Amino acid sequence: MSTATGQLLASRDARLAARLSTLEPQLDRLGTVREGVLRRAVGLTLEAEGCEVPLGSAVRIEAQGGQFVEAEVVGFAGDKTFLMPTTDLHGLLPRARVVPGWARGRVAVGEGLLGRVIDSDGHALDGRPPPRPDGYTGLTGVPLNPLAREPITQGLDVGVRAINAMLPIGRGQRVGLFAGSGVGKSTLLGMMTKYTQADVVVVGLIGERGREVRDFVESTLGPAGLKRAVVVASPADRPPLARIHGALRATAIAEHFRDQGLNVLLLMDSLTRFAQAQREIGLSIGEPPTTRGYPPSVFARLPALVERAGMGPAGRGSITAFYTVLTEGDDQQEPIADAARAILDGHIVLDRRIADSGLYPAIDIERSVSRVVTEIADLATRERIRRLKRLMAAYSAQRDLIAIGAYQRGADPLVDEAIARWPAIQAFLGQDVHEGASLESSKAALVQLLEASP
Repeated sequence: MSTATGQLLASRDARLAARLSTLEPQLDRLGTVREGVLRRAVGLTLEAEGCEVPLGSAVRIEAQGGQFVEAEVVGFAGDKTFLMPTTDLHGLLPRARVVPGWARGRVAVGEGLLGRVIDSDGHALDGRPPPRPDGYTGLTGVPLNPLAREPITQGLDVGVRAINAMLPIGRGQRVGLFAGSGVGKSTLLGMMTKYTQADVVVVGLIGERGREVRDFVESTLGPAGLKRAVVVASPADRPPLARIHGALRATAIAEHFRDQGLNVLLLMDSLTRFAQAQREIGLSIGEPPTTRGYPPSVFARLPALVERAGMGPAGRGSITAFYTVLTEGDDQQEPIADAARAILDGHIVLDRRIADSGLYPAIDIERSVSRVVTEIADLATRERIRRLKRLMAAYSAQRDLIAIGAYQRGADPLVDEAIARWPAIQAFLGQDVHEGASLESSKAALVQLLEASP
Protein backbone atom coordinates (compact mmCIF):
# COMPACT_ATOMS: atom_id res chain seq x y z
CA MET A 1 0.00 0.00 0.00
CA SER A 2 1.39 3.40 -0.94
CA THR A 3 1.91 6.16 1.61
CA ALA A 4 -0.71 8.35 -0.10
CA THR A 5 -3.32 5.58 -0.02
CA GLY A 6 -2.58 4.93 3.65
CA GLN A 7 -3.08 8.59 4.45
CA LEU A 8 -6.41 8.67 2.60
CA LEU A 9 -7.64 5.59 4.49
CA ALA A 10 -6.53 7.05 7.81
CA SER A 11 -8.32 10.29 7.01
CA ARG A 12 -11.49 8.37 6.07
CA ASP A 13 -11.35 6.37 9.32
CA ALA A 14 -10.96 9.56 11.32
CA ARG A 15 -14.04 11.09 9.64
CA LEU A 16 -16.10 7.94 10.30
CA ALA A 17 -15.02 7.94 13.94
CA ALA A 18 -16.03 11.59 14.29
CA ARG A 19 -19.39 10.88 12.64
CA LEU A 20 -20.07 7.92 14.97
CA SER A 21 -19.21 10.00 18.02
CA THR A 22 -21.89 12.54 17.03
CA LEU A 23 -24.44 9.78 16.39
CA GLU A 24 -23.91 7.94 19.67
CA PRO A 25 -26.23 10.17 21.75
CA GLN A 26 -28.95 9.83 19.10
CA LEU A 27 -28.48 6.06 18.89
CA ASP A 28 -28.74 5.86 22.68
CA ARG A 29 -31.97 7.84 22.52
CA LEU A 30 -33.41 5.59 19.83
CA GLY A 31 -32.86 2.66 22.19
CA THR A 32 -35.56 4.15 24.45
CA VAL A 33 -38.26 4.32 21.76
CA ARG A 34 -40.41 1.57 20.28
CA GLU A 35 -42.25 0.96 17.05
CA GLY A 36 -46.03 1.03 17.12
CA VAL A 37 -49.04 -0.05 15.12
CA LEU A 38 -51.59 2.21 13.45
CA ARG A 39 -55.00 1.55 15.00
CA ARG A 40 -57.22 4.38 13.84
CA ALA A 41 -57.36 7.02 11.12
CA VAL A 42 -60.26 9.47 11.19
CA GLY A 43 -59.95 12.66 9.21
CA LEU A 44 -56.45 13.98 9.81
CA THR A 45 -56.03 12.27 13.17
CA LEU A 46 -54.03 9.08 13.40
CA GLU A 47 -53.87 6.91 16.51
CA ALA A 48 -51.08 4.44 17.17
CA GLU A 49 -50.54 1.89 19.93
CA GLY A 50 -47.25 0.63 21.33
CA CYS A 51 -45.39 3.64 19.97
CA GLU A 52 -43.24 5.23 22.67
CA VAL A 53 -41.68 8.41 21.33
CA PRO A 54 -41.32 11.93 22.76
CA LEU A 55 -43.83 14.64 21.95
CA GLY A 56 -42.85 16.52 18.80
CA SER A 57 -40.89 13.60 17.31
CA ALA A 58 -41.24 12.59 13.68
CA VAL A 59 -42.47 9.12 12.73
CA ARG A 60 -42.90 7.26 9.46
CA ILE A 61 -46.00 5.15 8.81
CA GLU A 62 -45.69 2.30 6.34
CA ALA A 63 -48.08 2.54 3.38
CA GLN A 64 -48.82 0.53 0.24
CA GLY A 65 -46.04 -0.12 -2.24
CA GLY A 66 -43.23 0.31 0.27
CA GLN A 67 -43.99 4.00 0.65
CA PHE A 68 -44.08 5.90 3.93
CA VAL A 69 -46.29 8.68 5.29
CA GLU A 70 -44.50 11.19 7.49
CA ALA A 71 -46.19 12.37 10.68
CA GLU A 72 -45.44 14.02 14.00
CA VAL A 73 -46.41 13.10 17.55
CA VAL A 74 -48.84 15.78 18.77
CA GLY A 75 -50.29 14.11 21.87
CA PHE A 76 -50.91 10.91 23.80
CA ALA A 77 -53.48 9.46 26.21
CA GLY A 78 -52.79 6.18 28.00
CA ASP A 79 -51.51 3.69 25.45
CA LYS A 80 -52.65 5.85 22.52
CA THR A 81 -50.28 8.12 20.64
CA PHE A 82 -51.85 10.84 18.48
CA LEU A 83 -50.14 11.62 15.20
CA MET A 84 -50.66 14.39 12.69
CA PRO A 85 -49.45 13.86 9.11
CA THR A 86 -47.16 16.28 7.33
CA THR A 87 -47.62 14.57 3.95
CA ASP A 88 -50.51 12.99 2.01
CA LEU A 89 -52.26 10.03 3.69
CA HIS A 90 -52.80 8.05 0.50
CA GLY A 91 -52.07 4.31 0.81
CA LEU A 92 -52.32 3.86 4.59
CA LEU A 93 -53.59 0.48 5.81
CA PRO A 94 -54.89 -0.71 9.19
CA ARG A 95 -52.23 -2.09 11.54
CA ALA A 96 -49.46 -0.38 9.56
CA ARG A 97 -46.05 -0.09 11.20
CA VAL A 98 -45.28 3.22 12.90
CA VAL A 99 -41.51 3.68 12.85
CA PRO A 100 -39.93 6.30 15.16
CA GLY A 101 -37.63 8.78 13.47
CA TRP A 102 -35.41 11.65 14.55
CA ALA A 103 -36.72 14.43 16.72
CA ARG A 104 -37.93 17.39 14.69
CA GLY A 105 -36.77 20.91 15.21
CA ARG A 106 -33.70 21.50 13.00
CA VAL A 107 -33.91 24.44 10.60
CA ALA A 108 -31.19 25.04 8.02
CA VAL A 109 -30.07 28.67 8.09
CA GLY A 110 -27.48 30.85 6.41
CA GLU A 111 -26.81 33.08 3.41
CA GLY A 112 -27.31 30.09 1.12
CA LEU A 113 -31.06 30.55 1.62
CA LEU A 114 -31.11 34.05 0.14
CA GLY A 115 -32.88 34.11 -3.20
CA ARG A 116 -34.54 30.75 -2.54
CA VAL A 117 -38.12 29.51 -2.26
CA ILE A 118 -38.55 26.59 0.13
CA ASP A 119 -41.40 24.64 1.70
CA SER A 120 -42.23 24.02 5.36
CA ASP A 121 -39.65 21.20 5.55
CA GLY A 122 -36.88 23.28 3.97
CA HIS A 123 -37.07 21.53 0.58
CA ALA A 124 -36.46 23.67 -2.50
CA LEU A 125 -39.56 24.67 -4.50
CA ASP A 126 -37.72 26.68 -7.15
CA GLY A 127 -36.30 23.72 -9.09
CA ARG A 128 -32.75 24.46 -7.98
CA PRO A 129 -30.40 22.24 -5.93
CA PRO A 130 -31.01 22.07 -2.17
CA PRO A 131 -29.80 25.19 -0.34
CA ARG A 132 -26.41 24.92 1.35
CA PRO A 133 -26.84 25.96 4.98
CA ASP A 134 -24.24 27.61 7.18
CA GLY A 135 -25.67 25.81 10.20
CA TYR A 136 -28.86 24.77 11.95
CA THR A 137 -31.13 26.32 14.55
CA GLY A 138 -34.24 25.27 16.46
CA LEU A 139 -37.72 25.34 14.95
CA THR A 140 -39.29 26.85 18.06
CA GLY A 141 -36.54 29.34 18.92
CA VAL A 142 -35.11 30.38 22.28
CA PRO A 143 -37.18 32.90 24.32
CA LEU A 144 -35.43 36.23 24.90
CA ASN A 145 -35.28 37.95 28.25
CA PRO A 146 -37.68 40.89 27.79
CA LEU A 147 -35.33 43.17 29.72
CA ALA A 148 -32.49 42.28 27.34
CA ARG A 149 -34.31 43.59 24.27
CA GLU A 150 -33.24 46.95 22.93
CA PRO A 151 -36.02 49.60 22.91
CA ILE A 152 -37.64 50.72 19.66
CA THR A 153 -36.26 54.19 18.95
CA GLN A 154 -35.62 54.32 15.19
CA GLY A 155 -38.28 54.88 12.54
CA LEU A 156 -38.57 52.61 9.52
CA ASP A 157 -39.39 53.68 5.98
CA VAL A 158 -42.03 51.28 4.58
CA GLY A 159 -42.57 53.14 1.31
CA VAL A 160 -46.31 53.76 1.88
CA ARG A 161 -47.24 57.41 2.40
CA ALA A 162 -50.30 56.88 4.60
CA ILE A 163 -48.32 54.63 6.97
CA ASN A 164 -45.11 56.66 6.98
CA ALA A 165 -46.95 59.89 7.77
CA MET A 166 -49.94 58.81 9.90
CA LEU A 167 -48.91 55.46 11.43
CA PRO A 168 -45.12 55.63 11.87
CA ILE A 169 -43.48 52.20 12.11
CA GLY A 170 -40.38 51.60 14.23
CA ARG A 171 -37.56 49.21 13.48
CA GLY A 172 -38.33 46.07 15.47
CA GLN A 173 -42.07 46.71 15.69
CA ARG A 174 -44.71 43.97 15.17
CA VAL A 175 -47.76 45.13 13.23
CA GLY A 176 -50.95 43.45 12.03
CA LEU A 177 -52.72 44.16 8.73
CA PHE A 178 -56.42 43.56 9.47
CA ALA A 179 -58.96 43.14 6.68
CA GLY A 180 -61.61 40.92 5.20
CA SER A 181 -61.01 38.92 2.05
CA GLY A 182 -60.29 40.83 -1.14
CA VAL A 183 -59.65 44.22 0.45
CA GLY A 184 -55.95 44.43 -0.40
CA LYS A 185 -53.90 42.92 2.45
CA SER A 186 -51.59 40.97 0.17
CA THR A 187 -51.21 43.92 -2.21
CA LEU A 188 -50.21 46.25 0.63
CA LEU A 189 -47.84 43.60 1.94
CA GLY A 190 -46.27 43.41 -1.51
CA MET A 191 -45.75 47.19 -1.60
CA MET A 192 -43.95 47.10 1.73
CA THR A 193 -41.86 44.16 0.55
CA LYS A 194 -40.51 46.23 -2.32
CA TYR A 195 -40.04 49.55 -0.57
CA THR A 196 -39.17 48.83 3.08
CA GLN A 197 -35.53 49.40 4.02
CA ALA A 198 -34.16 46.10 5.37
CA ASP A 199 -31.03 43.99 5.02
CA VAL A 200 -32.97 40.74 4.60
CA VAL A 201 -36.62 39.99 3.83
CA VAL A 202 -38.18 36.72 5.05
CA VAL A 203 -41.64 35.94 3.66
CA GLY A 204 -43.94 33.28 5.08
CA LEU A 205 -46.86 32.44 2.76
CA ILE A 206 -48.94 30.34 5.14
CA GLY A 207 -52.24 28.75 4.14
CA GLU A 208 -52.91 31.07 1.23
CA ARG A 209 -53.72 30.21 -2.38
CA GLY A 210 -50.97 28.32 -4.20
CA ARG A 211 -51.32 30.69 -7.16
CA GLU A 212 -50.16 33.56 -4.95
CA VAL A 213 -46.76 31.97 -4.33
CA ARG A 214 -45.57 32.37 -7.91
CA ASP A 215 -47.23 35.76 -8.27
CA PHE A 216 -45.51 37.00 -5.13
CA VAL A 217 -42.09 35.68 -6.15
CA GLU A 218 -42.18 36.81 -9.78
CA SER A 219 -44.37 39.93 -9.73
CA THR A 220 -44.04 41.37 -6.23
CA LEU A 221 -40.46 40.51 -5.34
CA GLY A 222 -38.98 40.23 -8.82
CA PRO A 223 -35.40 39.12 -9.49
CA ALA A 224 -33.88 42.09 -7.65
CA GLY A 225 -36.03 41.72 -4.54
CA LEU A 226 -35.59 37.97 -4.39
CA LYS A 227 -31.81 38.33 -4.07
CA ARG A 228 -32.18 39.61 -0.50
CA ALA A 229 -35.22 37.48 0.39
CA VAL A 230 -36.11 34.00 1.63
CA VAL A 231 -39.61 32.73 0.83
CA VAL A 232 -41.16 29.92 2.88
CA ALA A 233 -44.37 28.67 1.25
CA SER A 234 -46.92 26.32 2.78
CA PRO A 235 -50.15 26.78 0.77
CA ALA A 236 -53.70 25.94 1.80
CA ASP A 237 -53.59 22.41 0.38
CA ARG A 238 -50.81 21.38 2.77
CA PRO A 239 -51.70 19.55 6.02
CA PRO A 240 -52.26 21.80 9.06
CA LEU A 241 -49.02 20.72 10.73
CA ALA A 242 -47.06 21.66 7.60
CA ARG A 243 -48.65 25.14 7.69
CA ILE A 244 -47.61 25.58 11.31
CA HIS A 245 -44.08 24.42 10.52
CA GLY A 246 -43.94 26.92 7.65
CA ALA A 247 -44.62 29.83 10.02
CA LEU A 248 -42.14 28.52 12.59
CA ARG A 249 -39.46 27.96 9.93
CA ALA A 250 -39.83 31.47 8.51
CA THR A 251 -39.53 32.94 12.01
CA ALA A 252 -36.48 30.78 12.83
CA ILE A 253 -34.72 31.94 9.65
CA ALA A 254 -35.50 35.58 10.52
CA GLU A 255 -34.10 35.01 14.04
CA HIS A 256 -30.84 33.69 12.60
CA PHE A 257 -30.28 36.77 10.45
CA ARG A 258 -31.23 39.03 13.37
CA ASP A 259 -28.62 37.32 15.54
CA GLN A 260 -26.05 38.12 12.84
CA GLY A 261 -26.69 41.81 13.50
CA LEU A 262 -28.94 42.39 10.46
CA ASN A 263 -32.22 44.29 10.26
CA VAL A 264 -34.81 41.79 9.04
CA LEU A 265 -38.26 42.38 7.59
CA LEU A 266 -40.55 39.42 8.35
CA LEU A 267 -43.81 39.26 6.37
CA MET A 268 -46.33 36.57 7.23
CA ASP A 269 -49.48 36.04 5.19
CA SER A 270 -51.39 35.05 7.21
CA LEU A 271 -51.52 34.81 11.00
CA THR A 272 -55.15 33.72 10.75
CA ARG A 273 -54.30 30.65 8.65
CA PHE A 274 -51.66 29.73 11.23
CA ALA A 275 -54.33 29.90 13.95
CA GLN A 276 -56.79 27.89 11.86
CA ALA A 277 -54.18 25.17 11.33
CA GLN A 278 -53.68 24.92 15.09
CA ARG A 279 -57.46 24.79 15.53
CA GLU A 280 -57.65 21.83 13.14
CA ILE A 281 -54.97 20.00 15.11
CA GLY A 282 -56.44 20.81 18.52
CA LEU A 283 -59.96 19.72 17.60
CA SER A 284 -58.69 16.57 15.88
CA ILE A 285 -56.97 15.30 19.04
CA GLY A 286 -59.94 16.07 21.27
CA GLU A 287 -59.13 19.52 22.65
CA PRO A 288 -62.35 21.29 23.76
CA PRO A 289 -63.46 24.27 21.67
CA THR A 290 -63.81 27.46 23.68
CA THR A 291 -64.18 30.70 21.71
CA ARG A 292 -66.12 30.28 18.44
CA GLY A 293 -64.66 26.83 17.93
CA TYR A 294 -61.06 27.77 18.71
CA PRO A 295 -59.40 25.57 21.39
CA PRO A 296 -57.16 27.11 24.09
CA SER A 297 -53.94 25.97 22.37
CA VAL A 298 -54.56 28.50 19.56
CA PHE A 299 -54.36 31.44 21.97
CA ALA A 300 -51.19 30.02 23.49
CA ARG A 301 -49.54 29.49 20.09
CA LEU A 302 -50.15 33.04 18.81
CA PRO A 303 -48.05 34.96 21.37
CA ALA A 304 -45.39 32.23 21.30
CA LEU A 305 -44.96 32.93 17.57
CA VAL A 306 -45.27 36.72 17.60
CA GLU A 307 -42.97 37.29 20.59
CA ARG A 308 -40.07 35.78 18.65
CA ALA A 309 -40.00 38.89 16.43
CA GLY A 310 -38.98 42.37 17.55
CA MET A 311 -35.77 43.94 18.74
CA GLY A 312 -32.87 41.73 19.74
CA PRO A 313 -30.42 42.23 22.60
CA ALA A 314 -27.64 44.82 22.34
CA GLY A 315 -25.24 44.02 19.53
CA ARG A 316 -27.79 42.08 17.52
CA GLY A 317 -30.21 43.20 14.83
CA SER A 318 -33.99 43.45 14.69
CA ILE A 319 -37.02 41.74 13.20
CA THR A 320 -39.72 44.12 12.01
CA ALA A 321 -42.75 41.91 11.43
CA PHE A 322 -45.99 42.43 9.53
CA TYR A 323 -48.72 39.80 9.99
CA THR A 324 -51.88 39.79 7.93
CA VAL A 325 -55.03 38.99 9.91
CA LEU A 326 -58.20 37.93 8.08
CA THR A 327 -61.29 39.41 9.73
CA GLU A 328 -64.04 37.03 8.65
CA GLY A 329 -67.11 38.95 7.54
CA ASP A 330 -65.18 42.20 8.23
CA ASP A 331 -65.73 41.52 11.94
CA GLN A 332 -62.94 43.31 13.82
CA GLN A 333 -63.99 41.54 17.04
CA GLU A 334 -63.42 38.08 15.56
CA PRO A 335 -61.43 36.00 18.14
CA ILE A 336 -58.14 35.80 16.24
CA ALA A 337 -58.25 39.49 15.31
CA ASP A 338 -59.02 40.43 18.92
CA ALA A 339 -56.21 38.22 20.26
CA ALA A 340 -53.74 39.55 17.66
CA ARG A 341 -54.46 43.19 18.55
CA ALA A 342 -53.60 42.44 22.18
CA ILE A 343 -50.16 40.98 21.40
CA LEU A 344 -49.01 43.20 18.51
CA ASP A 345 -47.41 46.64 18.67
CA GLY A 346 -49.95 48.18 16.34
CA HIS A 347 -52.64 47.38 13.81
CA ILE A 348 -53.46 48.75 10.37
CA VAL A 349 -57.12 48.26 9.43
CA LEU A 350 -58.17 48.02 5.79
CA ASP A 351 -61.79 48.94 5.17
CA ARG A 352 -64.01 47.46 2.44
CA ARG A 353 -66.02 50.68 2.14
CA ILE A 354 -62.84 52.64 1.39
CA ALA A 355 -61.72 50.00 -1.12
CA ASP A 356 -65.13 50.12 -2.84
CA SER A 357 -64.73 53.87 -3.23
CA GLY A 358 -61.61 53.27 -5.32
CA LEU A 359 -59.06 54.53 -2.79
CA TYR A 360 -55.96 52.33 -2.42
CA PRO A 361 -54.43 51.37 -0.10
CA ALA A 362 -57.77 51.20 1.70
CA ILE A 363 -56.39 52.10 5.15
CA ASP A 364 -58.88 53.23 7.77
CA ILE A 365 -56.67 55.80 9.52
CA GLU A 366 -59.18 56.43 12.31
CA ARG A 367 -59.23 52.78 13.45
CA SER A 368 -55.52 52.09 12.92
CA VAL A 369 -52.90 52.49 15.65
CA SER A 370 -49.10 52.47 15.90
CA ARG A 371 -48.18 51.93 19.54
CA VAL A 372 -44.62 53.24 19.22
CA VAL A 373 -45.43 56.62 17.68
CA THR A 374 -44.44 58.50 20.85
CA GLU A 375 -40.99 56.84 20.80
CA ILE A 376 -40.12 57.51 17.16
CA ALA A 377 -41.98 60.72 16.19
CA ASP A 378 -41.29 64.22 17.49
CA LEU A 379 -43.94 66.40 19.12
CA ALA A 380 -44.63 68.46 15.97
CA THR A 381 -45.20 65.33 13.88
CA ARG A 382 -47.52 63.84 16.50
CA GLU A 383 -49.54 67.05 16.60
CA ARG A 384 -49.97 67.01 12.80
CA ILE A 385 -51.14 63.39 12.96
CA ARG A 386 -53.71 64.27 15.66
CA ARG A 387 -54.92 67.27 13.67
CA LEU A 388 -55.51 65.29 10.49
CA LYS A 389 -57.25 62.52 12.45
CA ARG A 390 -59.57 65.12 14.02
CA LEU A 391 -60.44 66.46 10.58
CA MET A 392 -61.17 62.96 9.26
CA ALA A 393 -63.25 62.07 12.33
CA ALA A 394 -65.27 65.29 11.99
CA TYR A 395 -65.97 64.54 8.32
CA SER A 396 -66.97 60.92 9.07
CA ALA A 397 -69.40 62.04 11.78
CA GLN A 398 -71.27 64.22 9.27
CA ARG A 399 -70.74 62.02 6.21
CA ASP A 400 -74.41 61.18 5.65
CA LEU A 401 -75.54 64.81 5.98
CA ILE A 402 -72.77 65.96 3.66
CA ALA A 403 -73.68 63.30 1.08
CA ILE A 404 -77.32 64.44 0.83
CA GLY A 405 -76.48 68.15 1.03
CA ALA A 406 -78.15 68.62 4.43
CA TYR A 407 -75.10 69.92 6.26
CA GLN A 408 -75.15 73.68 6.72
CA ARG A 409 -71.79 75.39 6.30
CA GLY A 410 -70.81 77.35 9.41
CA ALA A 411 -72.37 74.90 11.86
CA ASP A 412 -68.97 73.50 12.86
CA PRO A 413 -65.66 75.15 11.81
CA LEU A 414 -63.81 71.81 12.06
CA VAL A 415 -66.28 70.11 9.70
CA ASP A 416 -66.08 73.10 7.34
CA GLU A 417 -62.29 72.75 7.18
CA ALA A 418 -62.57 68.97 6.70
CA ILE A 419 -64.96 69.44 3.76
CA ALA A 420 -62.65 72.00 2.18
CA ARG A 421 -59.59 69.78 2.56
CA TRP A 422 -61.28 66.45 1.77
CA PRO A 423 -60.16 66.11 -1.89
CA ALA A 424 -56.56 66.86 -0.85
CA ILE A 425 -56.82 64.37 2.05
CA GLN A 426 -58.02 61.65 -0.32
CA ALA A 427 -55.20 62.36 -2.74
CA PHE A 428 -52.70 62.29 0.13
CA LEU A 429 -53.90 58.89 1.39
CA GLY A 430 -54.07 57.26 -2.04
CA GLN A 431 -51.02 55.69 -3.67
CA ASP A 432 -50.43 53.55 -6.72
CA VAL A 433 -49.06 50.07 -6.08
CA HIS A 434 -46.03 50.79 -8.29
CA GLU A 435 -45.25 54.09 -6.55
CA GLY A 436 -42.97 54.33 -3.54
CA ALA A 437 -43.10 57.17 -1.01
CA SER A 438 -40.08 57.78 1.21
CA LEU A 439 -40.37 58.62 4.89
CA GLU A 440 -39.17 62.19 4.41
CA SER A 441 -41.42 62.86 1.42
CA SER A 442 -44.40 61.45 3.34
CA LYS A 443 -43.79 63.79 6.27
CA ALA A 444 -43.34 66.73 3.88
CA ALA A 445 -46.62 65.87 2.14
CA LEU A 446 -48.44 65.89 5.50
CA VAL A 447 -47.01 69.32 6.34
CA GLN A 448 -48.01 70.65 2.92
CA LEU A 449 -51.53 69.20 3.24
CA LEU A 450 -52.21 70.90 6.58
CA GLU A 451 -50.50 74.23 5.88
CA ALA A 452 -51.98 74.82 2.42
CA SER A 453 -55.01 77.08 2.19
CA PRO A 454 -58.22 75.00 2.24
